[in-house]
Amino acid sequence: MATLSMKTMMAALVAGSLAMTAGGTAFARADGAGMDPAKFQQRIEKRVDKALDGTTATADQKKKVTEILQAAFGDMKGTHAKRAEVRKALQEAMSAPTIDPAKIEAIRAEQVKMMDDSSKRFTKALIDAGNVLNAEQRQAFFKVWNERKHGPRKG
Repeated sequence: MATLSMKTMMAALVAGSLAMTAGGTAFARADGAGMDPAKFQQRIEKRVDKALDGTTATADQKKKVTEILQAAFGDMKGTHAKRAEVRKALQEAMSAPTIDPAKIEAIRAEQVKMMDDSSKRFTKALIDAGNVLNAEQRQAFFKVWNERKHGPRKG
């Protein structure tokens, strides 16, 4: 039974670590270099314009939604270094001569807290942005916002 619990814990840690990495960072690129914050802010602006294109959204509404999302991504930028620290701590804990389940659990809990904090911040931004728009605009915005270059997100 202890083996199953350890396997389950390991699977959760690996999944959490992958989710933290794959969950992405607002300013990280695949090559490890940071994206220019000004370019990232412009990218958000373009995405908002695209998402609200063809709606009755005013320039003021677009500006407010853009500012809300830019602020949220800016707030979440600081978590990139922290996620890297947590991944390194997990690697070190798993590479130790003796596995310390309490230490690994603390690392897992930190990963979950960071994911939860990021999720709460982004959800708040989406709610705030949604409140700037009427129901029709909001529906059009979220339909386009959630699309990827290669089609809509699944799941």
